[in-house]
Amino acid sequence: MNKKLVALLILLSSALSMYSQICDTISIQNLSEVVVKGQIPHIKENNGILIVNLPEIVKDKAVTNILEALAYMPCVTNKSGRIWLTGASDVTIILNGELPNMPLQNLYQILSTTPVDRLKNVEIMYSAPAKYHVKGSVINVVLKTPTALDGLQGQVRTGYNQAHYGSYGGALSATYAIKDWSFDLNYGLSKAKSWTHEQAFSNHLLDGSRTMIEDDMRKIGENWANNIYATMSWKTLKLTYNGQITSDSKVKTISDGTLGNFTNAYNYESPINYHNIALKYVAPFGMSIGGDYTRYYESRTQSLSNDFSNIFNSNSRQKIDSYHFYVDQEHQLNKWKLNYGIEYQRSVDHSSQVYYTEGMTDFNNTKNEDVASVYIGTERSFSFGLSFNASVKGEYYHNDYLHNWNLIPQLGATYYKTPQNIFQLNVSTQRVYPAYWEIHGGTNYINNYSKVTGNPYLLPYIDYSAQFSYIFKQKYVATLYFMYEDNATVQLPYQTPNTLTLLYQTINMSYKRIAGINLCAPLNIGYIWNATAIANVFNQREKADHFHDISFDNNKWIFYGGLDNSFKFSQNCPVSISLDFSYMSPSLQGIADLSSMWKVDAGVKWTFANNRCCELVLKADDIFNRWSPTMTINNAGQDYKMKVFDMTRNLKMTFIWRFNGFKPKDNNIDTSRFGTGK
Repeated sequence: MNKKLVALLILLSSALSMYSQICDTISIQNLSEVVVKGQIPHIKENNGILIVNLPEIVKDKAVTNILEALAYMPCVTNKSGRIWLTGASDVTIILNGELPNMPLQNLYQILSTTPVDRLKNVEIMYSAPAKYHVKGSVINVVLKTPTALDGLQGQVRTGYNQAHYGSYGGALSATYAIKDWSFDLNYGLSKAKSWTHEQAFSNHLLDGSRTMIEDDMRKIGENWANNIYATMSWKTLKLTYNGQITSDSKVKTISDGTLGNFTNAYNYESPINYHNIALKYVAPFGMSIGGDYTRYYESRTQSLSNDFSNIFNSNSRQKIDSYHFYVDQEHQLNKWKLNYGIEYQRSVDHSSQVYYTEGMTDFNNTKNEDVASVYIGTERSFSFGLSFNASVKGEYYHNDYLHNWNLIPQLGATYYKTPQNIFQLNVSTQRVYPAYWEIHGGTNYINNYSKVTGNPYLLPYIDYSAQFSYIFKQKYVATLYFMYEDNATVQLPYQTPNTLTLLYQTINMSYKRIAGINLCAPLNIGYIWNATAIANVFNQREKADHFHDISFDNNKWIFYGGLDNSFKFSQNCPVSISLDFSYMSPSLQGIADLSSMWKVDAGVKWTFANNRCCELVLKADDIFNRWSPTMTINNAGQDYKMKVFDMTRNLKMTFIWRFNGFKPKDNNIDTSRFGTGK
């Protein structure tokens, strides 16, 4: 047995022993009064929006931040570190109803530095109204707002993560309010080092005969990440800054195989810079005016060599300036709400790639993108239990090679007569645009056999989706869903017929279609055992009439199941244990088939000290290291297999100290397209 696994099991066993001893020392004084016990509902409804009491769901889980907590929401899964909403092709995470215009990894950094204590609730919108300026499905993270009575509050967190290599970091979260002013700060600093391992077997058909090319590749990445999210509000005027500076970033891949030994080094000449500043004003007559500016800059060199010589050198740069402006107006007309507005965004992408190898074509150009839209929407609740929100948006898109008009309708309707039974219907449409870097057509070499090439002819695709949910007793959820992506995109390996080259390029398929049902049920035995069971069964079909020079039609029934458990052996015990199981049957991606995956996670959370202001969390993810699929392609002459060893097994230890209680009072209150590494 692996030494790390043995050490991991010993640590967990010790934690269980400590758990029993600590709980035995807790004395509980029973009062003679009559105690009425009730259950706090997990899910509520408001005009077509599902409001999830996530703090209640994760109160005994071994989670320390909002990003970890989101994985425990009904209808949400965490696949390879990314949050997905079941029944939706993609999901956008917003904060307090506002879209943070940032790359996905930056948003995840902010959520990972924001403590669960700051969380008020989470809203799920399968079809977000146009007034949110977000397309498709949305998870709205609603944070508690500080008041002058709270004073300065916050928490300090530090942690260590042991996977193949160790990573560590810390974070500070603080709030302060005085009179009409309020301030909010989240800052995180982390040193990360990652490792992945891939084994590939490419049986390449060329000139009527096959050549087996084997490759064993290890990738090592490391960086320092500084992440900051700060807001300052005065009455109804709000200024927000968020940014990330990633320094000392480098990635190195070492591959051994049929064609020799190769080293591929990516180094960043300067820190990766992302900065966004936003200003918003809410007028007393229902008008909101806002805008933001984003600057992103990245400069990366690549050097590919073998045992004998240097093969390839390049320098890739991306500088993006984005300007965003919007005006919204809302009216209350008796029992109807009417909202309308305009929005405009302009992005200037100046990117370049210079090759220091003969025979390669450089590029250095600027691509402009304009998106303008106007919308109108309405909301209404009826006494017989029906409520809905509906909107329609007209959007004009223009860049250097494409311009079109899009009509984007949206509907969210709920029938809610009693808490026993809630019915909800959502219908939405969205247009999804490609990453900035991909449309430049640059090339990055993995080795002298494999390369990644951009696609200047890549088109946006249209996503149509519908969901029908039944919620029983505000806890049990059943969702029927359907998604259709016209011209959906995919990036997969392709063995070229005329040269011995393995090509990775994002292309448009004919369509992608998914239809299924998702079931979510909480289970409990008093305070001793609380669990959530999830079962998702769906049919997925992906079809391409022109995948390079071949076609495919891949179709499969897929099952995903999960059981998240938490245990406490006395009601006031400061220690809780979590044990989670996940399984996914064989699935597909484009022309490729993916093997089944499963994992077991375990954790212990201990709160202690005065007023339980301190917290120690020990969490082991994917204990048996089985949450990585094997990809197989065997269709139309393509014969390829790749096994990924992502080292998803890791052990995390986190310490948290909260000062001044850190319990603000409740008030009413990428999809990333950036980066050269696509």
